[in-house]
Amino acid sequence: MAAVTALRSSCRAAGRLVCIHRVRSCSSIRFIKSKYVCVFDKSALKFSHQQRLFRTSAVSCGQIVQFKLSDIGEGITEVTVKEWYIKEGDSVSQFDSICEVQSDKASVTITSRYDGIIRKLHYNLDEIAYVGKPLVDIEIDASKGVAPEEDVVETPPMSHEEHTHQEIKGHKTLATPAVRRLAMENNIKLSEVVGTGKDNRILKEDILNYLAKQTGAILPPSPKAEIIPPLPKSETVPAAPKDKARKIPVSVSRPIVFSGKDKTEPISGFHKAMVKTMSAALKIPHFGYCDEVDLTQLVQLREELKPVAQIRGVKLSFMPFFIKAASLGLLQYPILNASLDESCQNVTYKASHNIGVAMDTEQGLIVPNVKNVQVCSVFEIASELNRLQSLGSAGQLGTNDLTGGTFTLSNIGTIGGTYTKPVILPPEVAIGALGKIQVLPRFNGKGEVFKAQIMNVSWSADHRIIDGATMARFSNLWKSYLENPASMLLDLK
Repeated sequence: MAAVTALRSSCRAAGRLVCIHRVRSCSSIRFIKSKYVCVFDKSALKFSHQQRLFRTSAVSCGQIVQFKLSDIGEGITEVTVKEWYIKEGDSVSQFDSICEVQSDKASVTITSRYDGIIRKLHYNLDEIAYVGKPLVDIEIDASKGVAPEEDVVETPPMSHEEHTHQEIKGHKTLATPAVRRLAMENNIKLSEVVGTGKDNRILKEDILNYLAKQTGAILPPSPKAEIIPPLPKSETVPAAPKDKARKIPVSVSRPIVFSGKDKTEPISGFHKAMVKTMSAALKIPHFGYCDEVDLTQLVQLREELKPVAQIRGVKLSFMPFFIKAASLGLLQYPILNASLDESCQNVTYKASHNIGVAMDTEQGLIVPNVKNVQVCSVFEIASELNRLQSLGSAGQLGTNDLTGGTFTLSNIGTIGGTYTKPVILPPEVAIGALGKIQVLPRFNGKGEVFKAQIMNVSWSADHRIIDGATMARFSNLWKSYLENPASMLLDLK
């Protein structure tokens, strides 16, 4: 007590009572009472055991910033936190991954726009986070200040066309983190660049073109995939005959655990999107049409082309042929590549053939689409399908991959079954479902029985604007392309 009394009287005499809120560091001894700190020089104290009365410590000087979940587009207002890449106490830098969230349309990786230390995570795994609400608290250096822009949202790195939001001069600019980094490295303001992508999105080419105009440089053409000629037939390795014996399906179900209690959980993620989409589909009067397709020639053609595609690093399935044939058919029947407004007063004919492919994933049913099929080769379609399937298996498909579809094909045959009744995905007006390929006996023109590779197809169309004759004619044209693959060459562009 005597030591404390001596300290207080010395403090009053020195008149060095200082009111502070934050102290970066303090190597001198201090006595804290409420908000007041008495600061002394160690040499001024003459107590023989002063180290027992007081201790020195460092007080960090950081500003806590609430990192809010920014708008990720497509009218999304809430997401589910699927994975945290950081924990409390971790240091982060700009563009470091914070977490992965999943909306009812896509999975998105959130990245930081601050350098600092994570102080608080506002959500646990599988909890719902809301746009505009705090996601994490980050302690940053107060001397650096906080920029007024919104938080950064980054989509998976492999989906290069995905966009993110950044607030610049009061208007929203769409650009990927890679594009922003390129602009920053060249001291280019994104607000001065005219975007040529969807919704005025700024692409890498826009930055390069802007830079070329400023410097007068001539940009090299975009690199094209190297075309490797097919091997001569004499060098082609014949495919080994496959055993056509019936395969026993392998069980993929998880071990059953009987708990004896009912379980209730909220619908979220892609399941929530499916509820919304299928509820809207109930308002559409569906018209169904089914047929069978002889794929004998296509099976032979694919076997010849598989080694060529494999050399180029692409897995070639039947789906690229189905998609391309559908696009050629849509050129003749554009009403199938259209959309009907909610009031059923206007039909919009889509210029692009963005053909969706239904995929069964651990997250649920998703339908990414291949963009602009009308200008793509079969090989380009196969390459894009490989990319979408890889991202879909990893749960990393972005919003751009899952939106904008104009026509859909569902290959239910990879699991099993022949005929089905596909449900239209609004605002589209038609969908096709493909059954499994079976070896069945058929008659040729001479009445002779031969072994044929038969696939069944089931179509559904919006009967408000599509009649049965149109759907049947489209199906016949699509069927003719697949039964005679060489005929597609006449219409390919």
